[in-house]
Amino acid sequence: MRILVADDHELIRQGARKLLEAQTGWEICGEASTGREAIEKAKELKPDVVVLDLSMPDLNGLEATRQIVKALPQTQVLILTLHESEELIHDVLDAGAHGYLLKSDAARNLVLAMEALGQHNSFFSCKVSKLVLEGYLHGCPHEDLSKSSVDSLTPREREIVQLLAEGKSNKEVASVLNLSVYTVVNHRTNIMRKLDIHSVTELVLYAVRNKIIQP
Repeated sequence: MRILVADDHELIRQGARKLLEAQTGWEICGEASTGREAIEKAKELKPDVVVLDLSMPDLNGLEATRQIVKALPQTQVLILTLHESEELIHDVLDAGAHGYLLKSDAARNLVLAMEALGQHNSFFSCKVSKLVLEGYLHGCPHEDLSKSSVDSLTPREREIVQLLAEGKSNKEVASVLNLSVYTVVNHRTNIMRKLDIHSVTELVLYAVRNKIIQP
């Protein structure tokens, strides 16, 4: 099994590498420290499984998952994160991830999770499974949020929201996305109009509230 590990903390990447490469026949074919780099490495290396942190700079794990799954339907994505909420779990599943593992459970469950995904099965931490089950039994209230303002944005607009909320200028965003500054300004105007917000401060609050960036 060929595995790509994507996390912005080197300590987490090295810990995952040590744990996973101890398994016979498993290989860490690459590492990434940003969401955008994770997509590029996944397309280049075509791993069997991507272990992906949810809170990534440049492009968060949710958007990276969407693009990886779209480009590489056979590649399984395991989200490795500190965060647990029913809404977030369902967002991750809707994005196409196949597993959701809390970092607090990684030491004892990462190998089990990889074995499951390697066989094209799903895997969830115990706490996560409980949240999913409770949501199902109570009528999946997350569905009421499915038409939220986040969904009104295009994938490109969500990328731009994250980069702007991280403090990048229009010129820096243009450079990262290989766009003209004029195009970025147009996107920014459309985003502000769609979200009915009027300042970068409001945009940052929106991004934090909707888990696009972490405070």
